[in-house]
Amino acid sequence: MKYRVIIEHGEDEIFVVEYPALPGCVSQGRTREEALENIKDAIKGYVESFIKHDDPVLPPIEEEVVEIAV
Repeated sequence: MKYRVIIEHGEDEIFVVEYPALPGCVSQGRTREEALENIKDAIKGYVESFIKHDDPVLPPIEEEVVEIAV
């Protein structure tokens, strides 16, 4: 599944990644790649917790990115 995350370059050269659809689902890493791997683990943990507690799992965000010329 694909999820939309927000990446920010935080203090001390740390990348912070957030998955806004799950409040508090935030991770970080020393590199962009490390931060993205860490947020994958965080999202996976959230989803596994939903399943374990019989809560509804949020569907991935379906979106399309289109470039337009103005």
